[in-house]
Amino acid sequence: MTEATAPRPFRLAYVPGVVPAKWVRIWGERVADTPLELVAVEAADAPAALREARADAALLRLPVDRDGLSVIALYEEVPVVVVPKDHVFTAAEEVALADLADEVVLDPLDTPLVWDAFPGRAAQDRPASVGDAIELVAAGVGVVVVPMSLARLHHRKDLTYRPVSDAPESQVALSWVEEHTTDLVEEFIGIVRGRTTNSSRGRNPHETPKTKDRAPRTTQPRTAKQQAPKAGKARAQEKRRGKPGSKANPGGRKRR
Repeated sequence: MTEATAPRPFRLAYVPGVVPAKWVRIWGERVADTPLELVAVEAADAPAALREARADAALLRLPVDRDGLSVIALYEEVPVVVVPKDHVFTAAEEVALADLADEVVLDPLDTPLVWDAFPGRAAQDRPASVGDAIELVAAGVGVVVVPMSLARLHHRKDLTYRPVSDAPESQVALSWVEEHTTDLVEEFIGIVRGRTTNSSRGRNPHETPKTKDRAPRTTQPRTAKQQAPKAGKARAQEKRRGKPGSKANPGGRKRR
């Protein structure tokens, strides 16, 4: 007797700042026979993780090289400026890009923001990552504009952030290799899009569609009791035919 092998998990890659907990929970409720394995990747490595089959799907930030990939944009992130807690920006609920004109604005190499025109005064060097940029903000070197999720990820007690009203927004998307659109990938697409379990593409691929409980229609012979009214009617018609003056025997003669 051989032991049953455990099913291969559905591997979901995700980039820093993205929190897939809600979708993971729904997956566990709907697809109990296939575990979901989270794979943490750097933002720049997410497309390669898909193409190299290290993940079946990925939650990543746009833009990415879409060659051979399918992409569904999910939501946009609020851009914020990260500053020291004693910075003048903390007096406002929101700032604009014009307010950054006199600030040294750090531009990390892995920034997910695409700028039409970079704000403020550029630093001499570009930090390698958002995390490094935030460390420099804490050291008083400058400020940095990032998605709010990354500001929360690299939270420090001596720093805070404020939304930037007219800064570019970053998009979080679901992506997978187009040629590897499996039933499990379709299932996860349905989950992130909010489809119910009864939806045609959001249903567990391991379940069969439910049908309405309806008794089959059958043709059965009529019982003698059911046939009695018709038989009685026929006898009455026959009796009227032989009755004098009836419509069936207008001459009034009795039939012999």
